[in-house]
Amino acid sequence: MTVQIGHTAPDFELKDQHGTPVRLSALRGEAVLLVFYPLAFSGVCTGELTALRDELPTLGEGVRVLAVSVDSVFALRAWSDQEDFPFPLLSDFWPHGGVARTYGVFDEDRGVATRGTFLVDTDGAVRWSVLHDVPDARDIGEYRTALAALRE
Repeated sequence: MTVQIGHTAPDFELKDQHGTPVRLSALRGEAVLLVFYPLAFSGVCTGELTALRDELPTLGEGVRVLAVSVDSVFALRAWSDQEDFPFPLLSDFWPHGGVARTYGVFDEDRGVATRGTFLVDTDGAVRWSVLHDVPDARDIGEYRTALAALRE
C-alpha cells in the first residue's frame, strides 16, 4: 500500500551519488518532490530525469528534488556525471529497495521501484502523489500542477 495523502512521509536516510547521507526529515521547511524510478541509464528514466533537470527552473522556488532508485552509489555517480543532474540521486541499494517498499512503490517481481512520485510539504506531510507502471513515463506538467496547488 502506498503512502497516503495527508499522512506524514516516512523518514529515511540514503546516500546520494557522492556518498553523502541525505535525511528526509532534515529538509523540513522545504517542499520535497520525491521521485522514485526503476534504474539509472535506462531510456525512460533518463528521459524523465533529464526533463526534470531541464524544467527544474520553471517549477518555482522552494522545492527540493530527491530522485531514488535501487542503483548503487557508484552507478548513480556515473549517471549523474554523464547527465549533469543538479539534484541528489539517492541509492536505495541496501537493504534492496527498503525505502521504496516503505512508500509502497517497490515491484517485487522486477526488483526495482515503480514510478512513484510524492510531494512532501514543508511540515513533512504528503500532499500529492502519482504512480505509474515501470514502462510508463510521468508528465512533468503533473509536477507543475501539484506544486502550484501546494503554493495556493
